[in-house]
Amino acid sequence: MADGPYKYIRDGDGRVSRVIRVGTRKSQLARIQTDSVVEKLKELHPDVNFEIVAMSTTGDKILDTALSKIGEKSLFTKELENALEKNEVDLVVHSLKDLPTVLPVGFTIGAVLKRENPHDAVVLHPKNKGKRLDSLANKSVIGTSSLRRAAQLKKRFPHLEFKDIRGNLNTRLKKLDEKDDFSAIILAAAGLRRMGWENRISQILGPEDCMYAVGQGALAVEVRARDRDILEMVSILNDSDTVLSCIAERAFLRHLEGGCSVPVAVYTEVKNSQVYLTGAVYSLDGSDSLKETMQTSISSDNQTEEQEKVDEKVQRVGITALKVSEAAQDAAVKLGVDLGNLLLSKGAKEILTVARQLNDAR
Repeated sequence: MADGPYKYIRDGDGRVSRVIRVGTRKSQLARIQTDSVVEKLKELHPDVNFEIVAMSTTGDKILDTALSKIGEKSLFTKELENALEKNEVDLVVHSLKDLPTVLPVGFTIGAVLKRENPHDAVVLHPKNKGKRLDSLANKSVIGTSSLRRAAQLKKRFPHLEFKDIRGNLNTRLKKLDEKDDFSAIILAAAGLRRMGWENRISQILGPEDCMYAVGQGALAVEVRARDRDILEMVSILNDSDTVLSCIAERAFLRHLEGGCSVPVAVYTEVKNSQVYLTGAVYSLDGSDSLKETMQTSISSDNQTEEQEKVDEKVQRVGITALKVSEAAQDAAVKLGVDLGNLLLSKGAKEILTVARQLNDAR
């Protein structure tokens, strides 16, 4: 057994079983996401009791400021990680895109689950039913708090205007429907689908319109790095293609030193044992941009031998994926770094520095 004060309960028949406490944010979407992960764990470990512990994070409390202005990397994760550190919870479920590419010492992402649709979606004000972004009236206001979405869409749809909108999914939809401030808002398709609100999606934005955020659409399980048994327990949830895509994306972002406060976007495909990673950086208004695609082979030859050798002490951009080929993970990291270097050699640093300065001055 790993170290740490574990919690046990005894049932009516005197059987003792371990309790695993799972930390989550309080929002409805976070709860749905956490419940879906716990359901999977229960199926795989019917003898373990899972207890969900919900808490509010800084990002949930500061609702009147654009995320990119707060400048805090661990906005939605810090309180959850504090609970993990104090042994108040044993694992935490996050949206992977909320997790910085460098985690605090002592933590690791032990599982990245199969990715939901990673693209962004357009949700229209009821009066615009049936329209698309290109058919909205001139100067229509689109709500998004993401610099990445705004930069790409300003360039693609110059007739539209973009304004910040904050709050969880429920709050944003309410702001859209009950006021006349916005003609449409842009949200991640994954969240809308998990909430059962697919009927509100009027358009899915493909990569030609808007590439997505690093890790978007994937759920991650964060654990204490020293808890070998918990790492082992959650590792069964790893989806190999998603793990490799997200490792490549996170390595790309980390190499560019990007974060919430700069517009960096990706688009990844895994097919025929190849990972294709497209990465881009943008100025705030989208007028200046760099975009490139690279690929790497993640062939599964010798995978059985390699699987035995995955070292739980090795993190790749914050991820410890025990059940995924180590060679493939290394190839994914290299892909992200190589693509980052290619963009840096073409002037990405300058674009991002200006974007960061302009955003700070807003």
